[in-house]
Amino acid sequence: MPPDLRSLIEAGRRIVFFGGAGVSTESGIPDFRSGDGLYNRATGSRYAPETVLSHSFFLSHPVDFFDYYRTHLLHPAALPNPAHLALARLEAAGRLTAVITQNIDGLHQAAGSRTVLELHGSAHRNRCLDCDRAFGMAAVQAAAGVPRCPCGGVIKPEVVLYEESLDPAVLAAAVEHLEAADTLIVGGTSLVVHPAAGLLRVFGGDVIVLLNRAPTELDHLATLVVREPIGVALAGAVD
Repeated sequence: MPPDLRSLIEAGRRIVFFGGAGVSTESGIPDFRSGDGLYNRATGSRYAPETVLSHSFFLSHPVDFFDYYRTHLLHPAALPNPAHLALARLEAAGRLTAVITQNIDGLHQAAGSRTVLELHGSAHRNRCLDCDRAFGMAAVQAAAGVPRCPCGGVIKPEVVLYEESLDPAVLAAAVEHLEAADTLIVGGTSLVVHPAAGLLRVFGGDVIVLLNRAPTELDHLATLVVREPIGVALAGAVD
């Protein structure tokens, strides 16, 4: 009889969860590449979303960048869904060692997870490019046009844009957890965004579970593939 999700999670002692935008869709936050994702929606802008969310566009068109960013990437009212809550319970039980996420919404921390490695940064952290003063999300939300520090500098979200590198310290921590894990649960990611997706090559265990509505390039390596919503799957498998 093939293994089910509950039995694989119960057998794991050093579980790592690697998640993407699909983890937060049940919280009302759209993903990027699905049929109704951000990259396939009409925005009224003459620029493609991938262009807007680039470092060079941020520098050259800051007003347009922040207009798109505030409208489409900030979701201050979103709440953790059953997936976030199940992962927090699994960590509290001492079975999950880390959440590695490509999301910037902070919902894992809001659910109670402590070891969260944010590969693409966080919308909740923002800094002045001139004086390095820190700001929360509210400073970006409340600004008209380009948010500015009292010193006059531009406040930039601490999110990784296209053309920018991932934080080396976060990458190193992710590699360490993946190498030591016996079970890897991958959820809500198409596994096409690199270098983040390439991290999975360093996984040192034997059990890979894929929770995704659409096929991925790792399906053939998985111990188990689950196509139902991530929150439904995890809530039913984690007590």
